[in-house]
Amino acid sequence: MAAAGLASALASLAASAATPTLRLDLHHTGGRGVDIYAVDRVVVEPLPWPGHPDRAVDTGDFGGYRFEVRDAATGRLLHARGYDSIHAEWISTAEAETRHRTFHESLRFAMPAGPVDVVVQRRNEQQAFVAVWQTRVDPADPFVERAPPPAQSLVAIERNGEPADKVDLLLLGDGYTAAECAAKFTSDARRMADALFRHEPFRSRRSDFNVWGLCPPSGESGIARPSTGVHRRTPVGATYDAFGSERYVLTFDNRSLRDVAAWAPYEFLTILVNGATYGGGGIFGTFATVAVDNDWADYLFVHEFGHHFAGLADEYYTSPVAYESAGKVVEPWEANVTALLDPARLKWADLVEPGTPVPTPWPKAEFEERQREFQERRKQIRAERRPESVMSALFREEREFTTRLFATSSHAGQVGAFRGARYDALAYYRPQLDCVMFTRDEVPFCRVCQRALEGVIDLYAGPRAGR
Repeated sequence: MAAAGLASALASLAASAATPTLRLDLHHTGGRGVDIYAVDRVVVEPLPWPGHPDRAVDTGDFGGYRFEVRDAATGRLLHARGYDSIHAEWISTAEAETRHRTFHESLRFAMPAGPVDVVVQRRNEQQAFVAVWQTRVDPADPFVERAPPPAQSLVAIERNGEPADKVDLLLLGDGYTAAECAAKFTSDARRMADALFRHEPFRSRRSDFNVWGLCPPSGESGIARPSTGVHRRTPVGATYDAFGSERYVLTFDNRSLRDVAAWAPYEFLTILVNGATYGGGGIFGTFATVAVDNDWADYLFVHEFGHHFAGLADEYYTSPVAYESAGKVVEPWEANVTALLDPARLKWADLVEPGTPVPTPWPKAEFEERQREFQERRKQIRAERRPESVMSALFREEREFTTRLFATSSHAGQVGAFRGARYDALAYYRPQLDCVMFTRDEVPFCRVCQRALEGVIDLYAGPRAGR
């Protein structure tokens, strides 16, 4: 978008949504059995709140956490959202058994008219939300931070209407030099947006989205990859090797991330990592990441966005992850996985065709046998620091095998309960044989995932006509 057009768009935003955006920045500290919150700061962001006032309260049941904003005088619920956090991911790692760590988190909502109580809830062992922390926020407090952070240049990648009426997605570059921001970032952002909109339900709902771009320049190209001795200081701190997983990309510098992102109207945020090494990540309601120059970037972007956007669980279970087994098996909150504790009450039973067996047979043993081989070869490629093209070739071989194998299944394309999901070969089941959340095969989101994604679009942009 030309500079004049973008200026007009931002002026329209300011005129149509005068309510400021308030952000509560928190320190979340703990380890196993210890969970401490502390206020870092309360910030007025430089752009107005992008959400619709009639859709401020999410009545869904997604997320390991939920926060509520209530009027301090009346107790009236003003805002509510489910989310997940980096702290919650870390607490499931072996490291959390022996030490404490602090992570930075942010809760964003429309500026209230007066003091509010912000309540953080967390799921208990029965998966019910219980309050774990509360603080009062007064927007008139003189110590609320009102000075804007250093300005960023906003790019309108795709604009389909006023932010209040759309899902606003921010694509934020990290590891781009000033020259790469000018010559490469916008092309990368448009390519990733196009990858997302090739998949349902995003394809049919494309007009319900705005896509924005920000690219704060880095001093050098690329991001940190500590396991190979590569260290970088980038504007929002994205790094490989999160929690010891070579492919997991996160930022632990949430304070800087939110100050940069504040210059865009957004509800969802993906960090575009300027690099070719396979990697990404996605945390529900927090952010997603993707290495944009990898051969599998399109798949990575869509898969990780599924985590971030609708809290979809990983359906794969043969790849190594940093998380420890949860022990006791309970019905997970994620829409696309089940513990199948009661097959008669399958959470997506309405999508199962009569006569489909539950559990649903699939060539599981043959799949797992080859997966063990693929994972060993993958580990060796990384240990030997071989070129990324070698890893891509292995992934192509894996995809070809999986596509051939799944084509022989009599239940391919059906909704049922297929054993193996959520990093566990036995405890959890996925809805369909294949899905973007399961393999790198060229397949769509399964029907259960599509329904969950559509529900989030409805929350931010309003239901599609006829629904």
